[in-house]
Amino acid sequence: MKGCPSSPRPCNGLPMTETPITPSKVSADEMNAFFQSLAMGRTLRQHVESASDGEVVMRYDCGPGNLRPGGFISGPTQMALADSVAYAVVFTRAGITPMALTSNLNINFLRPCQGETLEARGTLLKYGKSGVVVEVEVRGSSSEKVSSHATVTYVLPPKE
Repeated sequence: MKGCPSSPRPCNGLPMTETPITPSKVSADEMNAFFQSLAMGRTLRQHVESASDGEVVMRYDCGPGNLRPGGFISGPTQMALADSVAYAVVFTRAGITPMALTSNLNINFLRPCQGETLEARGTLLKYGKSGVVVEVEVRGSSSEKVSSHATVTYVLPPKE
């Protein structure tokens, strides 16, 4: 297969190159512990599966309260997971940063989302001095196709 050096997707007939995986500043276990500390005793349904520099994969176990008629996973559930995975992507570069705040979340629902779990993959698009932009793809466990696509912007707290 041929592709662009910076992308796993084929383009322009250039040879594919392997990009080494850079470790995250925070491990998946540390992110899960942080999210659990915010839950104040509630059981969390979301779980960070993997984290590397600029990329996080999370899963969310859906229950009856997350479903619309017909068994479709609700839009608010997909939006919440997109926001959570983007927050975790910020941590891969900045470390645990509780005061990083969502400033914008734009989501497009591409097709109905079904399954018992949601999977979201967040990928860093831009890391700046005061803001971070993350792309998120959300899939239901019953499909390989992306059900929603989000772009999330976070504002970083000022450095002390």
